[in-house]
Amino acid sequence: MENQDQVVKETLDRIHDQVSNNPVVLYMKGTPQMPSCGFSSRAAQALVETGEKFAFVNVLADAQIFEHLPKYQDWPTFPQLYIGGELQGGCDITLELAESGELKKLMAEANAKASA
Repeated sequence: MENQDQVVKETLDRIHDQVSNNPVVLYMKGTPQMPSCGFSSRAAQALVETGEKFAFVNVLADAQIFEHLPKYQDWPTFPQLYIGGELQGGCDITLELAESGELKKLMAEANAKASA
C-alpha cells in the first residue's frame, strides 16, 4: 500500500511541476495534431486558434497522470486546461473562454508573465 501512496504522491508532484512550469498546459487525450476524443480536439483547437504558446500532456501516453490527474484539482474529466497554474476547466469552459475572447487574453498574460 505504501508503494502505491508513493506513486500517487510522485505523480501529483509531477503534475504540480508541469502546471507550475508551463504558463498554459492542456491535459488531453491525444495531441493537438492527433486528438483521441472530440472534447480534447475542440479544446486544443480553441487554444491553437489563439496563436498563443501552450504545452500539452497526452494523458493516454501516461497511465499515472491519466489515473491521478482527476485528484489534483478534483476535476473528473479530460481535457483539463491550466493557465497561470490555475485550473480553468474542461472543454465547455475552454470554448466559452475562447468565444468571449478571454482565452487569448488569459493565455497572453500567462505567457508574458512567464517570459518576463
